[in-house]
Amino acid sequence: MPKFPSYFDIRADTVINMILITGATGTIGRQVLRILAERGEHVRAMTRTPAKVPPSPGLEIVQADFDDPASLKRAVAAIQTVFLLTAPDAPTPRHDLAMLDAARSAGVTRVVRLSAIGTGAKFGDHTIGEWHLKAEQALRTSGMAWTLLRPTTFASNALWWADTIKTGKPIPNLTGNGRQGIIDPRDVAAVAVEALLSPAHIEQTYTLTGPDLLSVPDQAACLARALGHPVATVDLNLDEAAEQMRASGMDASVVEMIIVGSAFARAGHNAILTEDVSDILRRPPAGFQAWAHEHRDAFTAAS
Repeated sequence: MPKFPSYFDIRADTVINMILITGATGTIGRQVLRILAERGEHVRAMTRTPAKVPPSPGLEIVQADFDDPASLKRAVAAIQTVFLLTAPDAPTPRHDLAMLDAARSAGVTRVVRLSAIGTGAKFGDHTIGEWHLKAEQALRTSGMAWTLLRPTTFASNALWWADTIKTGKPIPNLTGNGRQGIIDPRDVAAVAVEALLSPAHIEQTYTLTGPDLLSVPDQAACLARALGHPVATVDLNLDEAAEQMRASGMDASVVEMIIVGSAFARAGHNAILTEDVSDILRRPPAGFQAWAHEHRDAFTAAS
C-alpha cells in the first residue's frame, strides 16, 4: 500500500483531526455527526441550511454549497478528513469534483465517499451508477487517501410508502421479485465513522448490505407483521412508470436512473449479501424486520 501523508503519521497530541461532513442534514450525514459527537471527535458540518443542524460540543457548522467554490474553500479550511456525500437533483459528478478540487487545494489528506451498490456494472447499454463511477475514479486519482462505501437500498426508503400504507392502498413495486440486501442506514453511518477514524480502511471499497435478501413483497410482509395488518403490493410496468414520472415533470435523467436501477434489481443483479458490515463493526447488521418494528408509528394513521 502506498504511503499517504496524514495525521496518523503525527503524534496524536500534536494535532487535531478535524473532519468535514457533507450532506450533514441527510439520512446518513446526521447519523455520522451523531456518532462522531458521541465519540468526542472534532467535526465540521457542511450544509446549506445551518439551522437544521443541532449544536453539540466539538461541532462547527459551515454554510456552503457545492455550486459555490468560495464556500467550499471555507468549508475545507484546516480540514484533514472529508466524508463526501452528494445528492444532486439530477445524476452528475459535478458536485463531487468541485469538493475534491477544493479539498486537494486545502491539503485534505483523506476522503471517505458514499457511493452505491452496483456502481460501474454494465447492464445492456447502460452503466449502473455512472455518475458515482466518475466521482470514484476522480477520488482514486486525486492523490488523497480514499475509502469507498457502496451501500445497497436503505431500509428507510420504505418511508416513501408511509402515506400509501396509511390509506390502505397497495405499495408500488418497481423491482418485481428482485431481492436486495436491505440495510439500516444507521449501519451505513457506523461503517462511515470507522472508515473516517481508522487508517485500516484506506484504499478499500466496501459493499454494504443487511443480513437478508428481500423483495418488495418480502418488505411488505415485514411491515405487515410490525403493523398487525396486511400490506399489499402492486407490480408496476417500468415503461408505464417511466411515462408517469416524465408526465409529472421529473427530470429525464432522474427517470432513466430510477428505471434502469429498478430493472437491474428486478433482474436479480442486486441480490448480494456481504460480510463487510459485520467485519468492520464486529457485530451483525440490523435486519429490516427490526427496522420496521421500530418505525411502525410512521406507517400508522393518526387516530
